[in-house]
Amino acid sequence: MNDRVTSALHALPDGEAELTLVVRLPWEDIARLGQEAGRLASQTQRPVTLDEAVSHRLRSARAAAHAKPAGEQPPAVASAASVSSLPARPPAEQARQAIDRINGTA
Repeated sequence: MNDRVTSALHALPDGEAELTLVVRLPWEDIARLGQEAGRLASQTQRPVTLDEAVSHRLRSARAAAHAKPAGEQPPAVASAASVSSLPARPPAEQARQAIDRINGTA
């Protein structure tokens, strides 16, 4: 584990979680992220950071995976559908419980 980061995972009030990590990427990938940030900035009409561009890319990839017809989904995505049978909990509570499990405090 890296000692530079004391708490890499935070629950957010909107039910999402924020994960802090360090990734080493080639300059070509950084340039692509910059292009993605530029496209997103032109869509939203405001400055966009590389962090936001990465988050947007990850969310749109996740949404695209869920938008495929059931026959085309990879097995890991299809098996995740069984989770929906669990009782509904507020997103903030789900995030807190996931963080507690990761931190070993659950």
